[in-house]
Amino acid sequence: MKPEEIRRKLALLDYRLAKILDERLELLLQANRLGEQESQNDPENANRFSAGLLNPAFIRNILDSLQTEAHKLGERHPTLIAFQGEHGAYSEMAARHWMPDAIPLPCTEFAEIFEAVENGLFDLGIVPVENNTGGVLNQVNQLILQSSLHVVGAVEMHIHHCLLAPRDADYRELHTVYSHTQALEQCRQFIARNKLHPIPYYDTAGAARMLAEERPPSAAAIASRLAADLYDLQIIKENIEDFPHNITRFMVFAREPREEKGTKCSVVFSTAHKAGTLFQALEVFARHNINLTRIESLPNLRGEFAFFLDFEGDQHEPHVQKALEEARQITRDFRLLGCYNEINVE
Repeated sequence: MKPEEIRRKLALLDYRLAKILDERLELLLQANRLGEQESQNDPENANRFSAGLLNPAFIRNILDSLQTEAHKLGERHPTLIAFQGEHGAYSEMAARHWMPDAIPLPCTEFAEIFEAVENGLFDLGIVPVENNTGGVLNQVNQLILQSSLHVVGAVEMHIHHCLLAPRDADYRELHTVYSHTQALEQCRQFIARNKLHPIPYYDTAGAARMLAEERPPSAAAIASRLAADLYDLQIIKENIEDFPHNITRFMVFAREPREEKGTKCSVVFSTAHKAGTLFQALEVFARHNINLTRIESLPNLRGEFAFFLDFEGDQHEPHVQKALEEARQITRDFRLLGCYNEINVE
């Protein structure tokens, strides 16, 4: 091999090694949270997995160092916040904006987030609930209906897509682009103008990671700037979304409700299947001069419709308390999901 090819392969292996060690550290953090500190490093692993130039003592040192690092992190009692997708997902970006000191950890499915927060494996979970171009995420809202978690925060984030490629790629030779179907749709005009062939992938950040690790020929990915940084990809072009005001709203959930004063509340309820019942519920908020910022409907498990309402105000304010009590009396399954603050990220 030529020296430049050796350097390129070494850089790729270093990247993969760092990602593997980071993933193992994340698992150790979760194991420690479950009280499994004593069973992480099986001494036999060093003997079984040593091969080639590596000796068992070297492998044991690496594993012991990771265990020590996980223990140090655990002693700081960090806040663990779960998101769906691979590292570099837009949900992770929203989590970092909402709580910069928290440690974001990935989950495969949205249901896994709710279950893990309910069980105490994570302190918080962040999920997207709606996008102004793609609409409401029904799967997530169904999980909210079935969950006992509380909303403790929200992030309204402008989504800016980037075209990413390996650092040694020539943008003139790109022919295919991988990403989540929603991202591909949101960049449809850009893809058509540049004569790229879109290939759906399960996750935007997952597409970026695949591109970095598998390096399919003449391929690019559409993902976030964070994904470019994490997977050492070059940004060919930024802000390639067709509509400049592409906004996704995320909600942050916890086991316990937020105690501090908030600026926004979320409720969910059902009504009797009679004409005018929804109007009666909405009229309560209008009569108390409460501004509604979101109204969505979703079928519940009984075949009826559940209604999600977001409104401005704090649950401790007298006029909000009166409205909540009146609405509770004329609706069914009324639940205050939470009172919280929302941040806007450009």
